[in-house]
Amino acid sequence: MWSRDIKMNRTSENTNWLKVRKFLNDLHLWGGLISGIVVFIVCITGTIYVYNTEIREAVIPKYYTVKPAGERLPIDSLLAVVSPGIQGTITGVNIPFSKTATVGVLFNKAVQGEIAGGRSGGVEKSDQAAAGLKTDEGKIVRSQKPKEAPKRGGRRRSNQMMVNPYTGDLIGDASEVKTKTAKFMQKMFSLHRWLMLNEIPTPIFEGVENRKLGSWITGTATLLFLLGVMTGIVIWFPKKLRGWKNGLRIKWSGNWKRVNHDIHNTLGLYTWIILFLMAITGPFWSFDWYREGWQKTWGTHPSQQMVQNDKERLVSKILPGKQTLSLKETVSAVNQVLPYDGDITINFASDSSGTIRVSKNRVGFFAPAAGDKLTLDQYSGEVLETDVFRDKPLRTRIGGSLKALHLGNIYGQFSKLLYFIGCLVATSLPVTGVLIWVNKMKKKPKRKKK
Repeated sequence: MWSRDIKMNRTSENTNWLKVRKFLNDLHLWGGLISGIVVFIVCITGTIYVYNTEIREAVIPKYYTVKPAGERLPIDSLLAVVSPGIQGTITGVNIPFSKTATVGVLFNKAVQGEIAGGRSGGVEKSDQAAAGLKTDEGKIVRSQKPKEAPKRGGRRRSNQMMVNPYTGDLIGDASEVKTKTAKFMQKMFSLHRWLMLNEIPTPIFEGVENRKLGSWITGTATLLFLLGVMTGIVIWFPKKLRGWKNGLRIKWSGNWKRVNHDIHNTLGLYTWIILFLMAITGPFWSFDWYREGWQKTWGTHPSQQMVQNDKERLVSKILPGKQTLSLKETVSAVNQVLPYDGDITINFASDSSGTIRVSKNRVGFFAPAAGDKLTLDQYSGEVLETDVFRDKPLRTRIGGSLKALHLGNIYGQFSKLLYFIGCLVATSLPVTGVLIWVNKMKKKPKRKKK
């Protein structure tokens, strides 16, 4: 009697599971069919864009790489040499760890009333300390007029003059170089984000910008892809051990239909985490409601950030007769707090009471995308604020890694390679999925005519 009841319960459970499985399978199927073409376009352009930076730099290598020739010039001496050739106000410097990399001098293009090569944040002559950073030679280059600290939302984006660290030769501003490769990559980005609808001047639908329309289409397709990823993993799970073995490998000896089916299932399984991360972060740039939900979930919403940043502005303590730190002293102060190999970006103080803002990024194949940040007193070198990424709560780290999670550089070249493979698989899924559906449709028996 009991055994009969157990069998009936098992039969009922199996029936219920089959119903759930069929429902999920239908969601997986129709979501994939509806979004297939757009997902294919988004994924293939995403595959290309994974190595966007590397591709752009590869076509103009002279701006980014140099041949070592002896010892690099001291960073203070280097800046003193190149300052006269910078047509604008120098705002900072990028100091790479690699000996084969160029140094980047950050600057705002000159406007009327500014001297070429001037440092940001000059002060009146009566002040004992000059703004910015002095060089070891004791030279302090400043703007003709005092400048206020940049206001929130009004900061100009700096240009970057690439410099040979061995000779002091100015190489040029890479952003000013127009190449066919850069144009192609921009087209890929436009296709990825907006299906290139942003390049159509006339609105397709009245009252809706084509750029916004394109982002809605790609965002909706990505949400359907996310649904497919989540339902796909549930559908894949077999109930028997033999099913597990078959689901983890591709039977290359089978016919093309079997191979196609295995490619869809097996490769989708192996890249599931990457597919999930790409899909769940993508709609952030398409929908306001999604962006707001993400930011509130991970504590990065502007309203939450305003509460966190509601504190007194950090300032440097002006000391009579005390000069500002040299670049060498600044780098030394940074390395004492962050004692690891990495690229250092120094943003000069904006005025006599301003602070030096520094970021340092680890280097290497597994180097994380997120950097560590320090705020220093420009005179004493005292660390006024430390922002070490690893020390942050997990929630904050996830919220602050949105772009890196989507682009794939969350852990440097290692994760980029995984994302590149994952994007290739994602590109194949709409194709293999449609072929599976077509083959199943062909197998369905035709109704006999009466």
